[in-house]
Amino acid sequence: MIISPETVAQALQQTGATDIRQLSIREMGKLVSIIEKQTGIEFIHMEMGVPGLQACEIGLQAEREALDTGCASQYTNIEGIADLKPEIARFARNFMNIDVPPESCIPTVGSMQGCFAAFLAAARSDAKRPCTLFIDPGFPVKKQQLTLLGCPFKSFDLIDCRGQKLRERLESFLSQGDICSISYSSPNNPAWVCLTEEELQIIGELATKYDVMVIEDLAYFGMDFRHDYGHPGVPPYQPTVAHYTENYILLMSASKIFSYAGQRIAMMIISPKLYGRSYPNLRNYFTTDKLGHFIPYGVLYATTAGTSHTAQIALAAMLKAANDGRLNFVEALKDYEHKAARMKSLFLQNGFHLVYTENGNSLADGFYFTIAYKDMDSGELLVELLNYGISAIALDITGSTSKQGLRACVSFVRHDQMDELEKRLRMFAQEH
Repeated sequence: MIISPETVAQALQQTGATDIRQLSIREMGKLVSIIEKQTGIEFIHMEMGVPGLQACEIGLQAEREALDTGCASQYTNIEGIADLKPEIARFARNFMNIDVPPESCIPTVGSMQGCFAAFLAAARSDAKRPCTLFIDPGFPVKKQQLTLLGCPFKSFDLIDCRGQKLRERLESFLSQGDICSISYSSPNNPAWVCLTEEELQIIGELATKYDVMVIEDLAYFGMDFRHDYGHPGVPPYQPTVAHYTENYILLMSASKIFSYAGQRIAMMIISPKLYGRSYPNLRNYFTTDKLGHFIPYGVLYATTAGTSHTAQIALAAMLKAANDGRLNFVEALKDYEHKAARMKSLFLQNGFHLVYTENGNSLADGFYFTIAYKDMDSGELLVELLNYGISAIALDITGSTSKQGLRACVSFVRHDQMDELEKRLRMFAQEH
């Protein structure tokens, strides 16, 4: 090991945490920062799921020009600027093969605000059905949002119910009559599981049967690099539940698609059916019962009063470039694929195994993967890796049933650190 257990233990004590398995992503980042400052040893950072590439220059240039025109002094329309909404609709048609009107395309302050708004709207739509159902593992902050809102939720781990088994598991929850929405991401954070067309069809059919909303988080849009989703109007298209139900709300973020995380800009697409639908219970919280009015004017207005003007202009420019075929955003992201392939190989060579696979086969190489080592539980493995200057997060906080696994993110690991990662993993394997 290269860092003493005492140093790690003291740093953990400084965070005030009693169980390292329950540290949030940001708390783990703080812990690692403390250790780096105390030791001077640079970590292999696998805990933070944030982009590690340069922001799209098309967006940057559009935003610079917008600032020069003085738009920073102008409020924007809550529902989105005129240039942006049609481009979101075009993007949905070009890369997902779905038709939506521009009016149901709304910018949000990152996908997290989109999730917040969708969760709240779904939970308030029917007083008898306040519960969100998560298909886990997933991003833990989403459950934190519902906890803050005082809205109940349920969850299950996808690991043992792939394919047709998913239908029985979903129906066991939906038949109880208290579920208002189903939430998941695909590709998945943290496991990088991609739902199949069969599974999306099952979700869509049951959402229609039980009249629940599907909140589909496509934060990693197009990043299942086994397929090339980067050409407008040309198959294959990004898989989506929107092909199988009209009860959907889709969330897409510029943070990963265009490496534009710092400006907190994302897209919400509400299905035309839901956008115009009335839910009488919404009148207990707002002046209208129309979902398409409640979300922007009841939720987004009350939280941020809209999305940054210049960021919307940047997003519109990037979407237009992708829609026009001038920007292959998928190709620009493939550095993540290359890093994931190398990192997975290094872990497997040194005795680790993958927690989540697809029918025993390795998942696509992308933004995340999950690892475990022998019979170590997640807390023990996390502490041991910290002793070797390697950080990750425990799957415990993601809704996973695995008590041994960790999530590894590739974005902050530099290519020039790969040899050092190999050296540290070899040392770890020799000493364990």
